[in-house]
Amino acid sequence: MDSAKSILFIVLMVFVISISLVSFPEPVRADTVDVKADAYVLMDADSGKVLLAKNQHKRLAPASMTKLMTLILAVEALEEGKADLKDKVVASENAWKMGGSQIYLEPGEEMTYEDMLIAIAVGSANDACVAVAEHLEGTEENFVHSMNQKAKMLGLKNTSFINSHGLSAENHYTSAYDMAVISRYALNYPKILEYCSIKEYNLRQGEFKLFNTNKLLWWYEGADGFKTGYTSQAKFCLTSTAKRDGLRLICVVMACPEQHDNFRDSMQLFNYGFAKYSYKTFYAKGNVCGVARVGKGVEDTVEMIAEEDAGLISVKGQEKNIRMEKQIVSYIDAPVKEGQKLGEILIYNNGDLQKKVNLVACKSVPRSGLFRSILKMFAEIYLI
Repeated sequence: MDSAKSILFIVLMVFVISISLVSFPEPVRADTVDVKADAYVLMDADSGKVLLAKNQHKRLAPASMTKLMTLILAVEALEEGKADLKDKVVASENAWKMGGSQIYLEPGEEMTYEDMLIAIAVGSANDACVAVAEHLEGTEENFVHSMNQKAKMLGLKNTSFINSHGLSAENHYTSAYDMAVISRYALNYPKILEYCSIKEYNLRQGEFKLFNTNKLLWWYEGADGFKTGYTSQAKFCLTSTAKRDGLRLICVVMACPEQHDNFRDSMQLFNYGFAKYSYKTFYAKGNVCGVARVGKGVEDTVEMIAEEDAGLISVKGQEKNIRMEKQIVSYIDAPVKEGQKLGEILIYNNGDLQKKVNLVACKSVPRSGLFRSILKMFAEIYLI
């Protein structure tokens, strides 16, 4: 009986040790950093893995961090052809009535759709939010309904929007985790990062100058988004992202007690993340990863590119545990469509499959006509 207990004890110890050696990052205790925020999340943007968190699902007022969802819907409207950057957006009386941070739109004032988006991203303009919402959906209420539908689509459990700008309202809330998920989704749209990383912008032909409210753009290397937030109820908040050496992190801090604590706390969390983790890159998004031979096409080959970044986060010093393999099509008959899947990259950590990245055709290769095929055949014979 004693020997059986000893064997069981040894097996349990081996299991515990093996689990502790797994290198994929796990959330660590919340007291490992000096952060004053009531709630925060540090997330790996690539995998969505939470690296550090406190009260991550607590419902809190988001203030102007709300505007990130407004920007997402506004940029999606561009991609869907529902809006154009040169559209003339006319400010309504509802937009004019907005308080808080604003660009002081007058009723009937016209401004381009792009200037409105930049006013939201850089100057955190509440009146611009209402103007854009009404431009896209007729009323702000309709637009807010779309915001909440998008939240449901993203699987958010602790988010409810009442307006498009973030001024305090009953039942207007989100959580640090939900904001991190929204931020990760926003990274699908380069236009959002482009606008959120603008430090200064001249509006109304230079008569009105905007300064970005996100001071990390000046204070922290690699920071390029997203949105600050402040109301007396929400206190000081910040949803931000930074990228160094291929590793992109997302940080959300909510209900920081003092001014600038949102920036200080975010820098503390980013410092922790960049010090502890690295990103092993095999191929960046858009890199050529292989070539397939094409039969019966106007061209003989087609290059395949990575549909997204092919890499993986790991604890520093454990990058050697990450490896990749490619599975590609060596030959395919035309026609080939641009974006057509021709293979994939498989990325493993300690032998476990962690990520798949599609390899797609970088351009279309039409099927060749009969005359071209005959010429090609004679050319091959002549060369032989």
